[in-house]
Amino acid sequence: MKYFLFLSVFFIYGFLVFSQDRITFPAADKLTVTADFYENENVKNAPYILLFHQAGYSRGEYKETAQKMVKLGFNCLAVDLRSGEEVNFIRNETAAEAQKKNLPQNYIDAKNDILGAIEYAYNKSQKQVILFGSSYSASLVLVLAKNNQKVSAVVAFSPGEYFDRVLNVQSSLKGYDKPVFAACSKPEFTYLEELMVNVEKNKLLFQPMTGNGEHGSKALWKANKNHNEYWMQLLGFLKKYAN
Repeated sequence: MKYFLFLSVFFIYGFLVFSQDRITFPAADKLTVTADFYENENVKNAPYILLFHQAGYSRGEYKETAQKMVKLGFNCLAVDLRSGEEVNFIRNETAAEAQKKNLPQNYIDAKNDILGAIEYAYNKSQKQVILFGSSYSASLVLVLAKNNQKVSAVVAFSPGEYFDRVLNVQSSLKGYDKPVFAACSKPEFTYLEELMVNVEKNKLLFQPMTGNGEHGSKALWKANKNHNEYWMQLLGFLKKYAN
C-alpha cells in the first residue's frame, strides 16, 4: 500500500501544475523574512506546509523536496531563517537582512521567523498549517507547535538539544498536543527516542532500515540512497492532511 501510494504521487500525479515565487513577510519581531512560495495550481486553497532549513543553510534545502510536496496536494513555503547561510546555490536573504540590522542570529532567534511564517500562511489560507523542520529548526517547530491552534501537525527531521541552556526541548514537549512525524539517521535514532519520550501519543518515529540515512531533511534528497524509504513513511503520515 505504501509503495502504491508512492508511485501514485510521483508518477500518476507527476504532471500537476505549480508555480514558484519569491515572497517576503514580517517576522514576529518585524524583520523582513524571505521565502519561496510553491503554489499548487490544481488544488483550490490547498493546505500549507512550512519548510524550515538546518544550520548554515537556506530555503534552498527544499528546492527539490517542495516540488514533491506540491504533488501531494499542498502549497509549500520554504523559508529563509535568520540563522543560516547558503545551500544549493541559494543565498539566505533573511540572514543577510538580520546581519544588516545587527540583530542576533542564534538558533533560538529564528523562532521569530517561524512564528511570522505561521501567521502569514494562516492568514492567507484560513487553514491550520503543517510545520516541517530540519535539525535545529526541527526542534523549534516541535516547541512552537505545542498549544498553537494554527498548527495541525509537525514533521521533524533530526531534532535535538541545540540551544544550550536557553531551551530544553525534551521538557518542553510534556503534554504535547500535535501529531508528529520525526525521522533521523540510523546513528541518531536512540537519541531521537529519548528526546521524544514526553510525546506520549500521535507520534511516528522513523529510522532507515537499508542504510544509515542522513541528518536533517537531506534524507529526502535524491542524493541519499535511502530517500525512497523516508519518502514512503512520510507520505503515509501526510496523506490525511492533503487535499
